[in-house]
Amino acid sequence: MELFNYYRSSASYRVRIGLALKGLDYTYRPVHLAKGEQHGESYAAVSATRLVPLLVDGELRLHQSLAILEYLDETHPEPPLLPRDPAERARVRALAMDIACEIHPLNNTRVLRFLVKDLGLSDEDKLRWYRHWVESGLATLDAQLAQAPARYACGDLPGLVDCVLVPQVFNAQRFDCRLDHVPQVMRVFDACMALPAFDKTQPKYCPDAE
Repeated sequence: MELFNYYRSSASYRVRIGLALKGLDYTYRPVHLAKGEQHGESYAAVSATRLVPLLVDGELRLHQSLAILEYLDETHPEPPLLPRDPAERARVRALAMDIACEIHPLNNTRVLRFLVKDLGLSDEDKLRWYRHWVESGLATLDAQLAQAPARYACGDLPGLVDCVLVPQVFNAQRFDCRLDHVPQVMRVFDACMALPAFDKTQPKYCPDAE
């Protein structure tokens, strides 16, 4: 397998965690988003969306981190990222989407760049935008985690939600977001970071880290 990703991309980090939890080997293919390498013709020949992450597994080219993680779970079921019970699986998917669909898109690099370059927002206003959506989104997640507290986000083993939660907290820390209002989120984050699958795949250890 090959993974095209950028070290600071939280969506890429999700997949790196999932691969590590599964114990799967892959070739790391860096695509530097800040330098615009995703727009180059060489990457366009690989990815029609020009987004990261992109997983190549044989003839399969799969984008979107949640789809990649579910593909890995279905093709390599142990250890599982999602529970077997349908109701629990739905809850896990919902929590993961609370981060991937409600928080992450609003602080995506493309969105932040548009706010500054096209709409003329100052860097200070851009950070206000970023922090508002991240802090409020994590507060919503925290309230849901508090309803069914566990060692990790959804049980005694790390899974799909943890793969998505940890990179979002990394982003929040990088932009100095307030995190003292989300104790459940931070408790889960700390538990995850004690595991090699989360620690060894963090951005600073990536081959393209600067």
